[in-house]
Amino acid sequence: MTATIERGAATAPVSKPAPKKPTPGKRGGFLRSSNGKKVIMAVTGAVMVLFLVLHMLGNLKIFLGRDSFNEYAEALRTLLEPIAPYRTVLTILEVGLVVSVVLHMWAAISLARRARHARPVKYVAKKSQAQGYTTHIMRWGGVTILLFLVWHLLDLTFGVVNPKGYNSAPADRMIAGFDLSRWWVTLFYIVAVVMVGLHLRHGVWSMFQTLGWATRFKGLRPVAALVSAVLVIGFLAPPLAVTFGVIK
Repeated sequence: MTATIERGAATAPVSKPAPKKPTPGKRGGFLRSSNGKKVIMAVTGAVMVLFLVLHMLGNLKIFLGRDSFNEYAEALRTLLEPIAPYRTVLTILEVGLVVSVVLHMWAAISLARRARHARPVKYVAKKSQAQGYTTHIMRWGGVTILLFLVWHLLDLTFGVVNPKGYNSAPADRMIAGFDLSRWWVTLFYIVAVVMVGLHLRHGVWSMFQTLGWATRFKGLRPVAALVSAVLVIGFLAPPLAVTFGVIK
């Protein structure tokens, strides 16, 4: 007897699985990835470091006299005149700086949230003291710097909380703003600038790591510390000189 085996459905063609559709949350390309956000932080951080260096050099002109400082402040407001109207270039630079600050904060917060979601269960081992120190400095330092920037603009840029007001000369606003009678303003300035320095030291080193320079050049960690130290000293010199009567 010959048996006949019916294959039926066993020989039916097997359909290939449909390709997966991209998840909406994954769209956005490189800039929305962790590496992209680190690049954003590095680039915007470099913009802010450049601004700090130029701003520090401008502030130090107060040691050359009131006229030198006022001329520097006026030169910023008349950049490219008469091609560009009064204060146009300075306003564009200020807007660019604000955009850099916002993007920097957005990238930092996004990376922190992504890292937290990636490990919902906390590690059993405690973080090292150095890691905890860095985390607190970057978190609370950022808040302190933001509050200081608001006060700094209201005081020395717009003159809203400055004893001399907006219509006074820039040098007069600086000298009045850091007068000994307003010692608490100087103290707040010192705390904020030190926070900037600590934030900057870690930020510059992180930027070197993101750009891949940290592994190539072993001496960049002291460079990050040196840059932050120079900026802290440079920014603290004028207000302390005013408070202690060196500049009158």
